[in-house]
Amino acid sequence: MNSKHLYLIVTLALLLCTNCAKTSEGKVTDTNDYNTYLAITKNLTLDRAKQDELFWSQKLEQTPNQFPYLGKLASTYAELFSTTGDVAYLKKAENKLLEVNKITAYENPSYLRGLAYNYISQHQFKEALKLLIKAELLGENLQTTQKMLFDVYLELGNYEQAQSYLKRFENLNDFDYLIRLSKWSDHKGNLDAAIKYMEKAMEIAESSNLKYLKQWSYTNIADFYGHAGEIDKSYQYFLKALELDPNNAYAKKGIAWIVYSHEKNPAEALRILNYVSQSYKAPDYYLLKAEIADYMGRGVMSEAELELYKTAMKDEAYGDMYNKYNVLLHVDEKINLEQAIAIAQIEVDNRPTPQSYDLLAWSYFNNGNLGAALDIVEKHIIGKTFEPETLYHVAQIYKAAGKRKELEPLKEELLASIYELGPTMTSKIMKL
Repeated sequence: MNSKHLYLIVTLALLLCTNCAKTSEGKVTDTNDYNTYLAITKNLTLDRAKQDELFWSQKLEQTPNQFPYLGKLASTYAELFSTTGDVAYLKKAENKLLEVNKITAYENPSYLRGLAYNYISQHQFKEALKLLIKAELLGENLQTTQKMLFDVYLELGNYEQAQSYLKRFENLNDFDYLIRLSKWSDHKGNLDAAIKYMEKAMEIAESSNLKYLKQWSYTNIADFYGHAGEIDKSYQYFLKALELDPNNAYAKKGIAWIVYSHEKNPAEALRILNYVSQSYKAPDYYLLKAEIADYMGRGVMSEAELELYKTAMKDEAYGDMYNKYNVLLHVDEKINLEQAIAIAQIEVDNRPTPQSYDLLAWSYFNNGNLGAALDIVEKHIIGKTFEPETLYHVAQIYKAAGKRKELEPLKEELLASIYELGPTMTSKIMKL
């Protein structure tokens, strides 16, 4: 090899390293980009949804025999839930959907799908499946039903059925197909393909100029870019989502995560989340704030946020929606570990995915039953998921079982996933 070629290779390597450093270490956020979205006091989406609620409620009151108004009200409540995170709206939507399905004798595919979608939001996947199977038999708008069946089978861990449904509506020019193909690729551990198909879906959303599709595309591609270590791209697409809807809580949470996990600025991340939680009430935000406070060494604040989460969980309306978080909290606090096992078993019964089995294995492991944990790992988890949190639990179980050979590749993969796992995990992974 002559010196000219060697020089070019070394120069290219240095450039690549420089770019890597920018991606993995450089500051990508700027408070000037997002401060205006934090200070927003008017929520146009919320105002419109509340006006719709009043309008359809009055229409129904005036003409109670017009059952389609029940469906309109259910859609309005679903939008209010999406906008506020208030589970009471989700339950109100369920009640209206139950009413309209009863009136139509569970023979209207659109209302069946609406109720199924509500149950998916409540993590009642088996109930959603029953409704979708019935809707499929009725046949109207069959492909819409089949797309939802893919979603539910994937959530239930029935991957063969999920794949079979994906093939039924294959169309690389269809937004709905592409986002599901992207999700399937991610499930299979092919992040590059997941990004490629999501980018294609985003192009369709942008050409259609439908605000909802663009916003959904931007937040999802932002997540994928974050997983791939392209943090600047992730940040830019969260900002694009906020341009469309300045009250998008998920996009603000995404920026807070970048500030916390990538830039190691927990105080700023908390500032962002404090703004978000003034108007958006999902309980998992308390857990994130507790984690960040703990990272800062602010134990009192962390405990206060955990208490807010526990108080929220007293609301029975949440049902099984937060089973995962409740299991992990029991384990982290080393209390009620038998309860953790019981909740994890419910989750396995409801949703027998590798992630659900992970909760059960992790609970058994922390309760001193290494044998049961290892058995679950080898039968239901290893080789079936690429989720970093699950792989960390598997690594801990392997370490305790003395399986060093199996542990090493997991450790490498986990170190590459620090951004997803968060900065509190770095030292834990290094100790594996």
